[in-house]
Amino acid sequence: MTKRKDKSWTPLLQRLSQLAFGVFILVASIRHALASTDGALPSTDAYCPFGGLETLWKLATQGTFISKTHPSNIVLALGLLVGTVLVGGAFCGWVCPFGGLQDLLTWVRQRLHLPELKVPARVDRVLGFGRYVVLGGILYATVQTGKMWFADYDPYRTIFSLGWLFEFNWAEAWPAYVVSLAVIVGAFFVPRLWCRYLCPLGGVISLVQRVSLFRIRRTPATCIHCKKCDKVCPVGIQVSQKKSVTAGCISCLKCVETCPVKDTLYVGLIVEPAGTTSAPKEGIA
Repeated sequence: MTKRKDKSWTPLLQRLSQLAFGVFILVASIRHALASTDGALPSTDAYCPFGGLETLWKLATQGTFISKTHPSNIVLALGLLVGTVLVGGAFCGWVCPFGGLQDLLTWVRQRLHLPELKVPARVDRVLGFGRYVVLGGILYATVQTGKMWFADYDPYRTIFSLGWLFEFNWAEAWPAYVVSLAVIVGAFFVPRLWCRYLCPLGGVISLVQRVSLFRIRRTPATCIHCKKCDKVCPVGIQVSQKKSVTAGCISCLKCVETCPVKDTLYVGLIVEPAGTTSAPKEGIA
């Protein structure tokens, strides 16, 4: 058994990536809010790939976009689709500002030495279907109303658009504020709660990444079943029981970094060359 000795830069790079995208969205929101001419600068809505999916029906049937969406949403949605096919859920682990915020909440809780709320495996599997329920409900409501229906409840939009800071309006926006606060409190005690159980975009990504080309793979022959990978997974995947990690994985690589046996967990192609029975000698670890 070969132990890891080299320090990896992966965790730092992931945090820097999350920080960069988070700052970009916040700066865009501030500029939009402070613009002298209404609509002169794009809001956070223009940078959301899920908006491309929401507006797809109306664009295909009527040739127009639903309100608060833009051609940029279609471009981002297509880019996300290609990215997911290539590298799975990397968007969730490295790009999404809301995912970064939830990771920050977990970091704060750990520094305060507060306990994590453990979700039983069976309950976790059932709750995981919530993403698809939310996704189906949003798409149905959007088609029926012809507008960006979820915008009035979306915690990502509520938090990162900074409307609560520049134009706080409890009377009209209280549902969004309540949902956002509930998700923040929940994510403080359950890592990535929104991503695991409710995120509609995460539901789409989870479906597509089942055919992703690159994914985290496990070599059963060298696995010592220490389950350290299970303990560090922020979305509760039982990595130690899988040969290939697909649906739900956010590609944070924490399991790969934690595994004590070199190349037992590594990033590899969905189909490896014939004759390959174990991880490559130079895996990502």
